[in-house]
Amino acid sequence: MQKDNFKVYGYRWVVLLAFMLVVAINQLLWITFAPITGDAAKFYGVSDLSIGLLSMSFMIVYILVSIPASWVIDTYGIRVAVGIGAILTGIFGIMRGLTASSYTWVLVAQIGIAIGQPFILNAVTTVAARWFPVRERATASGLGSLAMYLGIFLGLILTPFLAARFQMGGMLVAYGIAAVVAAIVFFIFAKERPATPPCPPGMEVRSLVLDGLKKIFRQRDFVLLMIIFFIGLGAFNAVTTWIEDILRPRGLSSAQAGVIGGLMIVGGIVGALVMPSLSDKYRRRIPFILLALAGAALGLAGITFAIEYWLLLISAFVMGFFLLSAGPIGFQYGAEITHPVPEGTSNGFLLLMGQISGIAFIFAMDSLKSQQTGSMTLSLVVLIGLIALSLILGALLKEPKTFLAESAKPTKGN
Repeated sequence: MQKDNFKVYGYRWVVLLAFMLVVAINQLLWITFAPITGDAAKFYGVSDLSIGLLSMSFMIVYILVSIPASWVIDTYGIRVAVGIGAILTGIFGIMRGLTASSYTWVLVAQIGIAIGQPFILNAVTTVAARWFPVRERATASGLGSLAMYLGIFLGLILTPFLAARFQMGGMLVAYGIAAVVAAIVFFIFAKERPATPPCPPGMEVRSLVLDGLKKIFRQRDFVLLMIIFFIGLGAFNAVTTWIEDILRPRGLSSAQAGVIGGLMIVGGIVGALVMPSLSDKYRRRIPFILLALAGAALGLAGITFAIEYWLLLISAFVMGFFLLSAGPIGFQYGAEITHPVPEGTSNGFLLLMGQISGIAFIFAMDSLKSQQTGSMTLSLVVLIGLIALSLILGALLKEPKTFLAESAKPTKGN
């Protein structure tokens, strides 16, 4: 190896795929009950709100566990931390299936899976930093985010079919088995780090976790980024939660609302593949963050005011494409501007913002709903205004200097 060179290893894609499988399964287990809320409420003899709690528990638990999970990621590494999340997902995933007839035990199992979530999701940028050169890290983070969206999409599509064919218990057992398989695959194939760092000497050095917490809040651009994530992720969580209520006053059926919500996720999957790759190719973060926020505002405006079904479909795809593609680019930008703060710390704080705002926005939208018509137009207009504010804040961000530091060309390793 030459003095100014560094190696990248082909095995990085194996590690990333093993990680993506765990991410996708965890998110599939989170969204399980959303597409069958009515049927699940009848099965368990509880209210729709109680079924909603099965999903909302993930947001609540995340707020409590995120910082400890980030500390474990930064202190003990991805194999230990993601392994904890994978084990919790597998154990409680199976438990959920075996106790499927009891709402109480299903809720307990759901909380157990939720505890594992931050150990997995907060590691996205850490996996990218451990195995990928700087020029590929937004792409790697994008694929990690893609796994989140894919898991949500599969949960929305597969759950109604599996529940109808195999009943509630059979469906939950099948998901539990998938969670156990994902955990086993991760432990077989995931390695902590390559033989040599995938970046120039010195760039892999990180600060201590507690020191990183102090530095993060002194970084102006990261504080602005947290506000942007607070608005963007909160808007996405709220809109997806209330998509049926948003569209019902316009005469659309629940099936049509489901298609629109699903298409939003499809847009996010496509966006997570395209936008981070372009960001890496052109070695810029800020222009793509701004483009994503502008496109998200445009898509949300369509969802707010469009009446025609076809226009709502286009709007949902546009919103998902731009808003969800901003996530991985933002995660990587946050890791770059806070260096040497550990990636798990910066990533965890950004996700934490979205969980807090998600809960706040969900309740706010419900309180602003028209008592006469059930319309949520007012709350959607407020969200558009907030995204416009985030666009202004994004314009104040400064481009990171990380790419300049990676001047050497990587060599290929095994």
